[in-house]
Amino acid sequence: MTNRIFIGSDHGGFELKETMKSLLKDENYSIEDLGTYSTDSVDYPKIAQNLCNKVLETGDFGILICGTGLGMSMAANKIKGIRAALCSESYSSKMAREHNNANILCMGGRVTGPNLALEIAKTFIETPFEGGRHERRVQMLEPEDK
Repeated sequence: MTNRIFIGSDHGGFELKETMKSLLKDENYSIEDLGTYSTDSVDYPKIAQNLCNKVLETGDFGILICGTGLGMSMAANKIKGIRAALCSESYSSKMAREHNNANILCMGGRVTGPNLALEIAKTFIETPFEGGRHERRVQMLEPEDK
């Protein structure tokens, strides 16, 4: 289980990101905030790309938050090696890790409250990848180099 979590948001996810930073620190996770740092409008693909690169470099997990989580998940999943899962409840979060070896959790700041978001994030962080029959399928998610 990783102890460091990268977290990033756009303006629509800023409030939940700030709350999640505090809640996760209270749970003894080391949080590295990669922006945005206000509610001023920003381009979410840039935040997602920066965070995903950090995840790929370190092997730690990331959390991306925008208004619905949809834009961040789309942007993140364009990057080779990233398996971003948009989760709005804990069961999906558990399965994203256990069966899909997801390395980025995406959530919607305008659709998910802070207590539920913390439950989703803790489930994601604490659930190990099951491997086995799932490993072959996860490998199939990566595009073949041409």
